[in-house]
Amino acid sequence: MSCGSGGLTGINNAIQPGARKVFCVKFQREMEGLDEVPFEGHPLGQKIYDNVSKEAWKMWLEHMKMLMNEYRLNLGTKEAQEFLIEQMDAYFFGEGAALPPDFVPPKTKA
Repeated sequence: MSCGSGGLTGINNAIQPGARKVFCVKFQREMEGLDEVPFEGHPLGQKIYDNVSKEAWKMWLEHMKMLMNEYRLNLGTKEAQEFLIEQMDAYFFGEGAALPPDFVPPKTKA
């Protein structure tokens, strides 16, 4: 018997009782949805709330951190905010967010 409920993928497949469910566009199956609308007032925020699971959102947050670091984004600027919104839309609903041209992924532990 193993510890945790993540299984081989490390993704928690259990939906908590009473949790809101969505058909996740990233995993193509029913999963636990977000608790609140991200970017409330922005149309993409509602679309994400309706179609993205908590696990997929966590993956996006890690991808967003990488983008912010690689591109040295200043989120105080409108341009950086618009860039991240475009990347988020592509990540969930397009062909996927592109990695920066010079990005070298960190080495994983064997």
